[in-house]
Amino acid sequence: MPTLEHNGSTFQVDEDGFLLKGMEEWNDNWVDYVKSSEGISELTDEHTKVIDALQEYYKKNGIAPMVRILSKTTGFPLKRIYELFPSGPGKGACKMAGLPKPTGCV
Repeated sequence: MPTLEHNGSTFQVDEDGFLLKGMEEWNDNWVDYVKSSEGISELTDEHTKVIDALQEYYKKNGIAPMVRILSKTTGFPLKRIYELFPSGPGKGACKMAGLPKPTGCV
């Protein structure tokens, strides 16, 4: 299993770069790493709202929400979520939130 180091933290990741231990390993250094790898210059309150919504849904349901549910929960249109996370809600947002790679995510 690959490991990744960033700002003094070491993370175990799967072949797609998602945290193997999920939110158990998730911290600010992980968010900073994903932010830089996604080309996000500044983390805003909107990013945080999406991350929080993803984590809350995952804690309750054991899976990432469908994009329609994420859009409804955050109040952001899908277009805005893609503006916030250029690689998309599945790859970029779920990865940043420490969730496993969603099923159906390519």
